[in-house]
Amino acid sequence: MTTNIGRTSLAYSRSWHLVNVASDPRSLGRLATSIAITLMGKHKPIYDPSTDCGDYVVATGCHDLHTTGKKRTQKKYYSHSTRPGRLQELTMDRMMAKYGGAEVLRRAVSGMLPKNRLRDIRLARLKAFEGPGHPYKKNILKLYDVTERPAREEKGKGTPVMDAINAKLDKNAPGPA
Repeated sequence: MTTNIGRTSLAYSRSWHLVNVASDPRSLGRLATSIAITLMGKHKPIYDPSTDCGDYVVATGCHDLHTTGKKRTQKKYYSHSTRPGRLQELTMDRMMAKYGGAEVLRRAVSGMLPKNRLRDIRLARLKAFEGPGHPYKKNILKLYDVTERPAREEKGKGTPVMDAINAKLDKNAPGPA
């Protein structure tokens, strides 16, 4: 007996997501979290930690990364060459000046992925670019856009129960006299 139900090959197909970091209001950590979830495939109903079912993510405008607090001057990145006395540290400002914002975003996402053999494979599906241009325009299927989400206070946009309660309240409210 097989366990394949429905069209599982469609569920495993990879789609391409576009994130415009310059226009996204989220900070670096929140943005990296949502990118890591997409790279792992946790947004799909077929998610399994041992399989690689994530999607591609193209991040553009990484030169305008938004951070909170004093992270630009206080956060440090360390690297060691395994030679005695060769511990090097870079602040986020110097990292962005030397390697660009794409490397800062890549390291943030890398820290949020599980530390297993799939980590490098998943991270290779993140394509980060400094400017707005990228060579994957034909592949993009979905856009990350935070501004499209409807506000919760709008009538008719909530759950059916809340819509019924709001309709009753509007009916019982006294009109203009």
